[in-house]
Amino acid sequence: MGDRLRVLLADDHNLVRAGLRALIDAQPDMEVIAEAEDGEAACLLAADLEPDLAVVDVSMPGLGGIAATERILGERPRIRVLALTVHEDRSYVRQLLQAGASGYLLKRAAADELIHAIRVIARGGAYVDPALAAELLKDAEASPPDETPPAEPLSDREGEVLRLISRGYTNREIAAQIDVSVKTVETHKARGMDKLGLKSRADIVGHAIRRGWLTGG
Repeated sequence: MGDRLRVLLADDHNLVRAGLRALIDAQPDMEVIAEAEDGEAACLLAADLEPDLAVVDVSMPGLGGIAATERILGERPRIRVLALTVHEDRSYVRQLLQAGASGYLLKRAAADELIHAIRVIARGGAYVDPALAAELLKDAEASPPDETPPAEPLSDREGEVLRLISRGYTNREIAAQIDVSVKTVETHKARGMDKLGLKSRADIVGHAIRRGWLTGG
């Protein structure tokens, strides 16, 4: 990522963007390289500039944050996305995780929490606002898809791959990290998900929250 983390801001409120830029630019290890006031502009800037990380508002005119996240990651999968929103509805969290976002933070969070979330995601981790993580955990405990141990335990590789996926790594990045092919990663992922009864990336992150894989990120 170079000496400084390159950040793209996408929010339809000028004051919010100005505040975020001032906060991020004040950090010695990161800088804002561009701003967008809607999802369409965010996608175009992301494709053109290829920032390390995009901070994306969920509610924007035209192309919203969820659709923008899907498009950004579809075109530039190495970009990390942190969703920033006022919405505390857990369905938004699930949709953003499904879209490929690596983090979800409420706008009411403290300034240092935003910087912490950016750094966690930049290192390849996943971040969910603590208040929402607690609620997601309650949901998982109420009706967990993996409440009982799988009939066939995960292999070491399957567990490792699912852990890395839950922390925001792409299949290609995992392949390079554990020195196997992308196809092998996909096989471990599919087998692990099948054993645990998981159907999506959001399910993997939910499982990770319950197992404590994301703590201390």
